[in-house]
Amino acid sequence: MADHLEASVTLPSDPASVPAARAYVADMLAEWGMPADTEVSDTVRLIVSELATNAVQHTFGQSPTFTVDMVLDRDERLRVGVTDSHPRLPKRLPAAVQQDNGRGLVIIRWLAAECGGRLRVRPTREGGKTVSVELPWAVPATEPATEPATAAGRREP
Repeated sequence: MADHLEASVTLPSDPASVPAARAYVADMLAEWGMPADTEVSDTVRLIVSELATNAVQHTFGQSPTFTVDMVLDRDERLRVGVTDSHPRLPKRLPAAVQQDNGRGLVIIRWLAAECGGRLRVRPTREGGKTVSVELPWAVPATEPATEPATAAGRREP
């Protein structure tokens, strides 16, 4: 695999773009060698879904698009980020029992930590922000082929 891979897609800031962002990330992970049925792939798709949803819901129409960026460095670290042009940085809201939203970043931070990664929020030069996660790249090893069974149902040595 290459030392450095990058992928990016810009989508309209519309709820219909959230599944498109998730599918794009899944396709790129598969292209880079991460099978779709792994826990890491599921986690990355969930994180992107949350980040894209936040970019659509919390920019109040002031960011016409959002961009999903992916970077894989030396088969060691994967960074996935969502950038929008709205200047307000996300804030962690106090958890309340009746609260229907505001838990997305808490969930993302927890998911990233569970995978050995971290969440970052950075302002962009253009006045927007990028919310990203950096995770260890861990492609599961393929299982070795098993020896064929003998007629008696035992494996040959």
